[in-house]
Amino acid sequence: MDLRQFKESIYELIVETSTNLPADVRRAILRAKAREDAGTRAALALATIVDNIRMAEENVSPICQDTGMPTFEIKCPVGANQIEMKKAIREAVAEATKNGKLRPNSVDPITGKNTGDNLGPGMPVIHFEQWEHDDIEVRLLLKGGGCENKNIQYSLPCELPGLGRANRDLDGVRKCILHAVYQAQGQGCSAGFIGVCIGGDRTTGYQAAKEQLFRPVDDVNPDPQLRELEAYIMEHANKLGIGTMGFGGQTTLLGCKITKLNRLPASFFVSVAYNCWAFRRMGVVIDAQTGKIKRWLYRDEPVPMPKGQEDLAAAGGSGTRTVVLTTPLTEEQVRDLRVGDVVILNGLVYTGRDALHKYLVDHDSPVDLRGGVIYHCGPVMVKDEAGNWQVKAAGPTTSIREEPYQADIIRKFGIRAVIGKGGMGKKTLEALKECGAVYLNAIGGAAQYYADCVEAVEGVYFLEEFGIPEAMWLLRVKNFAAVVTMDAHGNSLHEDVEKSSFEKLAELAAPVFK
Repeated sequence: MDLRQFKESIYELIVETSTNLPADVRRAILRAKAREDAGTRAALALATIVDNIRMAEENVSPICQDTGMPTFEIKCPVGANQIEMKKAIREAVAEATKNGKLRPNSVDPITGKNTGDNLGPGMPVIHFEQWEHDDIEVRLLLKGGGCENKNIQYSLPCELPGLGRANRDLDGVRKCILHAVYQAQGQGCSAGFIGVCIGGDRTTGYQAAKEQLFRPVDDVNPDPQLRELEAYIMEHANKLGIGTMGFGGQTTLLGCKITKLNRLPASFFVSVAYNCWAFRRMGVVIDAQTGKIKRWLYRDEPVPMPKGQEDLAAAGGSGTRTVVLTTPLTEEQVRDLRVGDVVILNGLVYTGRDALHKYLVDHDSPVDLRGGVIYHCGPVMVKDEAGNWQVKAAGPTTSIREEPYQADIIRKFGIRAVIGKGGMGKKTLEALKECGAVYLNAIGGAAQYYADCVEAVEGVYFLEEFGIPEAMWLLRVKNFAAVVTMDAHGNSLHEDVEKSSFEKLAELAAPVFK
């Protein structure tokens, strides 16, 4: 095989997977948008998502800034040189990272050092399987860390909050899957997709659950019991009212795919792989002789995403208040905000994730943060020919990881607003109330939508120490839209949605499957 051509084919697959959602996922998102009432937070969020998908395709830039851990599932004929193929795949991943199609995500677990090229022990993930065909099939999944963190595994029997005992039977499995959707809330960028495996061991169960994510959204399970269970989950999970981004709404789950593996008598695992709405998986069939792409998988008729829809920045009506603010913010401005308001930010914001938050607890900030806005974001950044940094993708990361630090940082530095996704906990809520600050929920995955709001990169700190995603970027933004979901008066939309969805979850405790 021409390995140079094979590498180019893999590079093309990576770019397409990162920047262009497949048709079946697009259809699912458009169906969800059609179900929501116009003017609701969920409808506005879905409109923003639709715009973001279109912008990513047009810009050939990442749909979401978190391009995850690239996972390749490869079927190849007997005799194919898997060693050389693996080398070519790794080269393609490094090149895609250099060109801003993937964010550098490979971090040493002990030192925290980012390799900068998405390579290192265990990265990327490459699984080979031989088959009795002459061609090579390569499928790629880019699953971000926010939704990866919402994966969950159950060992039956167990007690589940709201649902009671889950036994070692199909009804126990039903309860586990419903709980898996509930516990994700908006932190996994709902509305999402799930892959489920019943049985196996702890390792094979999780792997098989992820493999279910390669199934087309609209396919039909050949197993009648699993087909019935998939239909049940799709109907009842969407009655939980969690909705897009955890804002509430009609659609919480966009797809559910279930498989089973034989298990040991002593073990009964239910493994759930959660994937966000930015469901980035593609596949190609490659000629084993030439290394060229013969055809694409997950491509049927084109599904264009409508342009010029109402989005968060254009919100208004239906009781939604839109407030335009310029940083730095005052306490008076912030205390005037209420949960549900749409804020349009202009001015300087500072990105900060896990490494920066840990640092700021024990050290001074390199910039004056009084009245400032911290943005939970790990952007995709590249330098142009003039050596200036350009933002290629800049959506929010999951905020709950910063809960151990956020309240202390708000009090220490006088921060007035925190932007992220999925909400934060009671400790942060108390600090918002005490200090006069708010939490703004941006639309998770909308990396192009928010990158378009960045007018300039005015500086960066801790780039060498923390790497691109974790560095402190100083971004000047214009028309940056987000929803107030935790205000300075002790109100939290996330608490409200979690409480109401728990009540609905508890209504599903009665046995359904025998």
